[in-house]
Amino acid sequence: MKKIDGRSKTIREILENKKYNIDVYQREYNWKTEHVTTLLDDLENKFMDSYEEGQERTAVQNYPHYFLGSFIISQKEDKTFIIDGQQRLTTLTLLLIHLNNLQKDSDEKVDIKNLIFSERYGKKSFNIDVEERNKLIDNLFKGESADMLDVGGISLKNIKERYNDIVEYFPDGSTLPYFIDWLIDNVDLVEIIAYSDEDAYTIFETMNDRGMSLSPTDMLKGYLIANVTDETQKQEANEIWKKQILKLIDIDKEEEFNFFKAWLRAKHAQTIRERKKGATNKDFEIIGTSFHKWVRENKTELGLKKPNDFYEFVTKQFTFYSNVYEKIWKASINFDKELPYVYYNYQNNFTLQPPLILASINSTDDEKTINKKINLVSKFIEMFIVLRSVNRRTLGYSSISYSIFTLMKEIRDKNLDDLAETLKTKIERMEETLEGLDTFRLHQQNRKFVHFFLARITQFIEEKSGIDSDIVRYLSKEIKNPSEIEHIWADKFEEHKDEFDHEGEFDEMRNRLGDLLLLPGDFNKSYSDLPYEDKLPHYFAQNLLARSLHTNCYEKNPSFSKFISEYDLPFKPYNEFKKEEIIARQELYKKISEKIWDLKGFDEIAKG
Repeated sequence: MKKIDGRSKTIREILENKKYNIDVYQREYNWKTEHVTTLLDDLENKFMDSYEEGQERTAVQNYPHYFLGSFIISQKEDKTFIIDGQQRLTTLTLLLIHLNNLQKDSDEKVDIKNLIFSERYGKKSFNIDVEERNKLIDNLFKGESADMLDVGGISLKNIKERYNDIVEYFPDGSTLPYFIDWLIDNVDLVEIIAYSDEDAYTIFETMNDRGMSLSPTDMLKGYLIANVTDETQKQEANEIWKKQILKLIDIDKEEEFNFFKAWLRAKHAQTIRERKKGATNKDFEIIGTSFHKWVRENKTELGLKKPNDFYEFVTKQFTFYSNVYEKIWKASINFDKELPYVYYNYQNNFTLQPPLILASINSTDDEKTINKKINLVSKFIEMFIVLRSVNRRTLGYSSISYSIFTLMKEIRDKNLDDLAETLKTKIERMEETLEGLDTFRLHQQNRKFVHFFLARITQFIEEKSGIDSDIVRYLSKEIKNPSEIEHIWADKFEEHKDEFDHEGEFDEMRNRLGDLLLLPGDFNKSYSDLPYEDKLPHYFAQNLLARSLHTNCYEKNPSFSKFISEYDLPFKPYNEFKKEEIIARQELYKKISEKIWDLKGFDEIAKG
């Protein structure tokens, strides 16, 4: 093996005017939503540790650096190939593309284009140059919505979805130029250079296979079971531990780690880092990175004093809460009509759902009580998401983690009635209300939420009208011909000049909620450019929200008519669809929302 070169580089040094290739046999980009949100959480938290409002941008150069890991490259045939680290570098490129799009209309821009692509002899190529990705990356760079792009293959599908995650999770803000400065010049990776594929893969295998340290889960297990002195109990605790861990790993290889973070934060953490410069990590943050050490250092607070305490901590507490966590996780990925809100919140990437639910549950609760508590807390989360989203408030981790942790402590082990009352009061005291729907509209950052919102109101009116509605069909991207957001108005300003003098005003009204439906993708491709009068007959063959535009929907339809009367909703058909009709439909959607996200639901769950 030749000498290996390795040194720390900033993101600017790694990507600016550089060119990387990825060998065909290891090209799949497979990061999931949780990988992206974890990366963004880490970056945001580290940046906010130093940021102070009112600072000059030059202060950023003195912020601490943040180490993001290493990547391995190999030089061959005058090209540079990424051997290990393409997941992280691809994600950073997607983040840079989004940041570049966010700052397009800003007076204070940071020039980061050369970190995304470089140009030679008039020809532009992306710095991570993978031919089958280039069209998609180019469309994203131009600011086109990822949802509107047709892609095939695992990598392209994942790139599209992860870019959507970044768009949803990283809203615009006044700190944008500061964050970009910090990201490109204060975030470092170690570049390891090998001069042949053989050497590169030797390094990769050595780093990943040899001398692997024990995981935090292994170290926690060792500590807990070592303190069980009775050999029979020790053997039993060990077998129970292995069984429960296997169940968690069967969900996903990272779920054992995620479970311990959720459980210990939910039931035992007492403190969280203050959101100010120089603040130190507290229980919440330490559990997130070193839960095994935290348990050892807080054994007294956990009630771990005698050998039997350690035995019961494993055989009772760990077993009980890992089983509840498994129930929550299953309801997150597969819609369960008995626990519906859990699925809704997972679709909105609300990562703090498991600990908030676990906080409310007592190890003495029976199955019926557990399910009610899951529904109460997850209903609260859905209302929290909706109210913040329709009022353009961020759901970013750093913005909500403090308030959600405070609520975790407040609802620990509450009985059903007290839990329902506490959650209801929290919603009542929120500044945000459904009045935000009056002018709510679709934009690049909220497309995923708007899709969810339309799915929920469509599902609601269908179920209440006696139609077998399938929320998965409306929300899932994994099915054939998935649903997409449909604008009732075609994107043709010239057809609406009788109502608008400027195209910007037309665009604003066209993106209002009242002009939107959720329809199968093939419908959008076939009919989206047609005038309303030509679309209307086709709407009648679609879901009930779309059908309700057509006069025939109100004929010989007693279940729908009964639903309209019972809920006092202003449904009506439209032979033409102009500005006035969009405003009327917007009001209809708002009134449907008031029925779905009604505070009475908390009492109904608790007493049901």
